Amino acid sequence: PPAMARPRVAAPTSAEAELLLLQRQALLEEEVAKTKRALLTRFMQEKLKREEQSSRWGLHKVHTLWRSAQRKAKDQELRQDIEILSQTFTRVMDCKDGTIEALVTELKEAEEQQNRALRSHLDLTDQLLQLQRCRLGYLEQGFSAQVGALKAEFEAER
Repeated sequence: PPAMARPRVAAPTSAEAELLLLQRQALLEEEVAKTKRALLTRFMQEKLKREEQSSRWGLHKVHTLWRSAQRKAKDQELRQDIEILSQTFTRVMDCKDGTIEALVTELKEAEEQQNRALRSHLDLTDQLLQLQRCRLGYLEQGFSAQVGALKAEFEAER
């Protein structure tokens, strides 16, 4: 029979249909799982990116705070150094002021002593001049007396 000669398309059996359905479900589940993995991977990458950015920001904040703390410590240290140097400078200036005052006092005393010595020298020079004038007066008187005696003798001989 000719109707029998043609190949017959077998109608899927319920077992095959069930197998096809299970394969489709497995493929669908695999696609869903792939999509979920892709979403999860993208989510994790975004989260990692945010965490790295957050970490950089946190590190920046830590560095900023550390530098701020170091600046405060250095500021305090420099202020203490300035205070110590200021006190040292004040002590040195007081010492130098004291030395200057002592030297001014010594200079005044030396000027007074020099003035006394000058006055004494001038007094002694005046006394010496007075003495020499007296002596010169006596010598002039003696000379005049000798001239007078020589004149008298010359006149007597003449």
